[in-house]
Formats: sequence, C-alpha cells, structure tokens
Amino acid sequence: MTERELEVWDRLSAVSDPELDEPITDMKFVEQVEITDTDSVLVEFRLPTYWCSPNFAFLMAFGIRAEVSALPWVREVTVRLNDHCFGDEVNAGVNSGRSFHEIFAENCGGAVLGEVVDKFAAKAFDRRQEVVMLAVQALGRSAEQIVAMTLGALRRLRFSGEEELRQLPRYLDLMSERRLAVTDDDLAFPTWQGCAIPAEDLAVHLGRLRSTRINMEFNGALCRGLASARYREVEIGPNGPSLMDFMAGRVPARVASEPGR
Repeated sequence: MTERELEVWDRLSAVSDPELDEPITDMKFVEQVEITDTDSVLVEFRLPTYWCSPNFAFLMAFGIRAEVSALPWVREVTVRLNDHCFGDEVNAGVNSGRSFHEIFAENCGGAVLGEVVDKFAAKAFDRRQEVVMLAVQALGRSAEQIVAMTLGALRRLRFSGEEELRQLPRYLDLMSERRLAVTDDDLAFPTWQGCAIPAEDLAVHLGRLRSTRINMEFNGALCRGLASARYREVEIGPNGPSLMDFMAGRVPARVASEPGR
C-alpha cells in the first residue's frame, strides 16, 4: 500500500464496533479503501449480517468519516455501507453533510446519539479496566494497593502479556477522554461514575467486569462466525459455480470478480 493508504487504514483502526469494542479493521469489516488523484477517499465496509443493528451501523459509519476526515491531506470522504437493510439510509445520512446527531435520531427511533455512545463506552471501559486490573493483580498487588493505585503508578508498571499491552493504552485513552483520570495523582481504577472502589468490594467489582467481558467476547465470536459464513470467498470458474460448489457450500454471497469488489 502507499503511504497515504496506510495512513487511512491506521485511522480506520481507531474506529471500533461499539458493541464489541474491537477495531473494525481487526473484525475485517472494511472491504476497500480508494484514494483519488484529488485526495478524495472512499471507504466501503460490510457488517456480519444484513440486519445488524442500524445503531451500530450509523456509529461505525460516522466514526469512519470522522477519523479519515482528520487526516490533513484528505479533501473529501465518502463512506459506503454494503449489503445492509439500512444501507441506503446510512450512506445518505453520513455523506449528506447534515448533523450526525440529527440523522441518527431521525433514523433510529429518536435515539440520542450521545446516550448510545455513552452506553457502549461504559461497556468498553469495563472490558479494558478488567484486563488492566487483572494484570496488576498478577504482579502481586493486593486489593488495597489496586484500588489506591494512582495513574502515575500504573504508568510506571511493566507488563508483558499481549492482551494487557494492547488494552492498557486504550484504557488510558478512554479515561483521559472521559476525564476520569488525567493527572498522575488521580486514581487509576475509578468506576465509570468516577467513584473510588472500596477494597472490600473489589472482588464483586471484578465479577461484574467479567460478566461484561464474557458477553462482549461471545458477541464477537458470533459476529466473526456469521461474517465467515456469509462471505465465503472462493474461486469460481468462468462458467459460474459448479454443482459440486453448491453441494459443498462453497458458493459465496457475492462473486469475488464482480465489478468494484
């Protein structure tokens, strides 16, 4: 890929499926990125099913447009959601230049975008906090030490596990974005409401976080399975699929050689 294509893909990795808290690039939702000679960018994406929640579709489409538009050289961004029951509404809305909040409420039963974002941000916070808390616990810190740990102390710790190394910066970014912890003296592990966690309640708190994570991991596995089943891409001969392709279930939802795909 060119340097500019890599920049676009890097921005797309900052957009997460709101229900799963996983980057849309990791989930392989992004199908195509095109950059024209006039520095316009087209991003096409597909979701695991035709009926995935319109709320999620709008949030991801808006996120794509916002992230790619932040690149200083980009002059125009077009987002295209393919194969979705709300695709026309999402595409028309996100590319119209109208207020995202207005479009979202208009198409999602009056839902307020900020409230929906907050709901899923809270789940993302829980999932990320659990990973980091368990990593600190594995270093031998007691419940009292964990709940009293400051942001500065957390930043000085050295982790080695792949998941905690992945989630720690995401956890810190979300805390900073929500102003839950900003200075080194702030608590490293507040609740989503910004309250301290009593040491005696840590086990119960971790149990609740675990429940959130299991639910999100289950949904993520389900989405990956549905996407794999829906978009089986195979080589089809020039005369179309054979009888054996149908019998073996190898026929994809769309033929890979279709123009523009």
